[in-house]
Amino acid sequence: QVQLVESGGDLVQPGGSLRLSCAASGSIFSIYVMAWYRQAPGKQRELVARIPRGGTPNYADSVKGRFTISTDNAENTVFLQMNSLKPEDTAVYYCNAVLNRQRGGLMEDYWGQGTPVTVSS
Repeated sequence: QVQLVESGGDLVQPGGSLRLSCAASGSIFSIYVMAWYRQAPGKQRELVARIPRGGTPNYADSVKGRFTISTDNAENTVFLQMNSLKPEDTAVYYCNAVLNRQRGGLMEDYWGQGTPVTVSS
């Protein structure tokens, strides 16, 4: 089994910063992509940022210049540094990983349970 566990969500004032973390554990051979998505109340889940292993990160237009995604490949961990937070960033943030559990195995999609971020004064 594979588990993704997020942490770091909190209540923060507009203009503030938060750093989210997501650690993947379990039977993992290799992780190919890690990403952060978010879902605001009443809205669909949307991609925030993704980073292919050894590749270039890409970001939603709404967070470019404010958010930074990074990984610690040795620890199978992905981070999301969020600066200059706005009320519209309020959402539950989900970690996603595309991985395989054995050499030559199928690529599989895993999700964390979500961590809430609220930006409000």
